Amino acid sequence: MVMLIRMAPLPLIFLFAVHMVSGADWAVNYNPLHICALKDSSVIMSCTYTYPTGHQIRRVFWNKDLVKHGDELADLSEDPEYSQRVQYLGDKQQNCTVRLSHVTKKDEHEYYFRITTDKTEGKWTGKPGVSLSVTDLQLESPERVTEGDSVRLTCKSSCNLTDTPTFIWYRNSQTWTEGTIGNKLILKSVRREDAGRYRCAVDGHTLTSPEVSLNVKYPPRNVSVSISGSAVIMEEDSVTLSCSSDSNPPAEIYWLKGKNNIEHGKNFHISKISSDDSGEYKCRAISERGDTYSDPVTLDVQYPPKNVSVSISGSAVIMSGDSVTLSCSSDSNPPALNFSWYKGEMFVGSGRIFNISKISSDDNGEYKCRARNEHGEKYSDPVTINVQYPPSNVSVSISGSTLIMEGDSVTLSCSSDSNPPALNFSWFKGETFVGSGRIFNISKISSDDSGEYKCRARNIHGGKYSDPVTLDVQYPPRNVSVSINGSAVIMEGDSVSLMCISYSNPPALNFSWFKENQSSAVGSGQSFSAVQSGRFYCEAHNPHGAQRSDAVTVTVKGRPLILYTSIGVGCGAAVVIMMLLIW
Repeated sequence: MVMLIRMAPLPLIFLFAVHMVSGADWAVNYNPLHICALKDSSVIMSCTYTYPTGHQIRRVFWNKDLVKHGDELADLSEDPEYSQRVQYLGDKQQNCTVRLSHVTKKDEHEYYFRITTDKTEGKWTGKPGVSLSVTDLQLESPERVTEGDSVRLTCKSSCNLTDTPTFIWYRNSQTWTEGTIGNKLILKSVRREDAGRYRCAVDGHTLTSPEVSLNVKYPPRNVSVSISGSAVIMEEDSVTLSCSSDSNPPAEIYWLKGKNNIEHGKNFHISKISSDDSGEYKCRAISERGDTYSDPVTLDVQYPPKNVSVSISGSAVIMSGDSVTLSCSSDSNPPALNFSWYKGEMFVGSGRIFNISKISSDDNGEYKCRARNEHGEKYSDPVTINVQYPPSNVSVSISGSTLIMEGDSVTLSCSSDSNPPALNFSWFKGETFVGSGRIFNISKISSDDSGEYKCRARNIHGGKYSDPVTLDVQYPPRNVSVSINGSAVIMEGDSVSLMCISYSNPPALNFSWFKENQSSAVGSGQSFSAVQSGRFYCEAHNPHGAQRSDAVTVTVKGRPLILYTSIGVGCGAAVVIMMLLIW
């Protein structure tokens, strides 16, 4: 019995000279006897047969390699490896054609057609049978290709395909037709754009050759430098220069600053750039085909003013009525164009030069300049103009950040315009004496140290107080607690108001509420209305930190539930029973 199996796509149909295998009135004609087919294609083995008159066909089937199953040749359609791929296209009269789909190298055998009739000796096998060869496709290409070479790619099979194949070519998965002649693809003058992955196939079949990469070599071109990061390069920045080059094989990269070789590799990295790194950089790409330089790029390392200093012209001893000129110099990029002058902490003038035409005792004191460019500013160290007079312009300065945190070390400095210099300094918090000396230091400041401070400077000519300065000591929330407004035990449907209390400077303005064992907040604001049982706590925040309170317990009790029911007692009467459930 012949089994009909699934159809395979586009079978190979071969029409060649008929080969007849006969004896007396028996005959099996194969067309052709030798078939070369592509792997995974469908093969049709064309066949006709005749048998003696008076015989009735009992069974027809195909066999491979004259393999027997018992005393009889094995039926190919009953072989598990073939049963799903063999389709008998013939009949029981004269057509014995068969289709074998999805052929592989394992199918390379000789195949025979077998006839059995109702006569004891009425059996016939068509020998010799059909010989099947199965091939894949291989692509031959040159190993080394240089731009401008003539290149030939050849699509090959291990046997000559029985049909007349039409070859299809692909480059990078796209169909390619330029320069194709049969099983050859010819690139007469190969370009770098022709590089890619090539493969071939036969029209009508899914099988393709393995991909072959065409590697076209050419010298460096389009060499350029890119700079990572901001367009404005600041001192201390991390800067990476990257050199890109189109070449094959990839070019070796060398870096130059001006005319000096400085580095090798695709990337040139400066982890903490300084003003000394400013200049022109370029890269040089070198391959076996040649070399090319990039255009130069300029690293202009910018930085705020530094090394700000003041110089004084004139005599070392300054007398009242003298003319004194102060000059401010700084190192910065771009150059500082804005200069400000200060006497102590008081602004007294602008410009790189500050002139006092007729100096007096009122001009005695420390002078400094501030240089500024677009990236920042810096003050010079102060210089002293020494005109003798009793203390004046007494002032207090605070070192460190203007934001004073609890635990910080804070230093108050008392400056005085006097000559000879004041040697006696006293410090007061409000009106209470707290220390002496020009410097007053609080090593670990606390909130108790908040308040107004002033100093008093004294020399042999007298004394004077500074204006007070305020120390506002800030600290994160602490002593956070929850206050319950009313009872913490409420009935279902009621709520209880919880208040979050904290101490901080500045006062906490942001509050979050949490229920224990829940990761996300259940409310915000200083007060929170709880409507369910649980343990609740709050978290107070100010710009300096946050602290959580201990949890408080809220208990919600259920309200009584009254149920009514009636029981019939006859004659239309009923008894109503009321049940009170507490839950």
